[in-house]
Amino acid sequence: MRLDLYSPGSYSPGAGLTTQLLWFYLGDFLVQTHLIPVSGFKVWVLRRFGAEIGEKVVIKPGVKIKFPWRLKVGDQVWLGERCWIDNLAPVTIESQVCVSQNVYLCTGNHDWSQPSFDLRLGEIYLESGCWLAANSTVGPGVRIGRGAVLTLGSAALKSLEPMGIYSGNPCQKMKTRQIGAPP
Repeated sequence: MRLDLYSPGSYSPGAGLTTQLLWFYLGDFLVQTHLIPVSGFKVWVLRRFGAEIGEKVVIKPGVKIKFPWRLKVGDQVWLGERCWIDNLAPVTIESQVCVSQNVYLCTGNHDWSQPSFDLRLGEIYLESGCWLAANSTVGPGVRIGRGAVLTLGSAALKSLEPMGIYSGNPCQKMKTRQIGAPP
């Protein structure tokens, strides 16, 4: 690997320097802080920085979002403690999605086969009703299908089919999810 040859190519953070600095020194702190446990305030801050966020979204303390201007979140989504949305590329989270604590959504990686360690980006898309259990990881370019489950500590490096239950690193489909009638 020759890091002196590295170039991000056409990558851009997607916002001007002033917006980036305000986010990194103020907005990011206000969203991550444990001092303000109110989700509504955190949603308000994220919207001010360009995030598209639906209604009744729960944002727990410690949630880290690299670039809110590259984030779309539907209604009634839960973002658990210390989840990290590392969105160099867009991340879309549809409605009724649970992203549990310590989940890592990673939209960028490097091409280890190139001496220049080229940056590779891929959007992440979470369809309605899916659940990413604690300590799971989703890689660049992955789409998690409607109602799919990524179990505790698992890693999704490829897209997951709707209603599948996936486990392991890299994850494998274990079975099909069955959901009973609501109470």
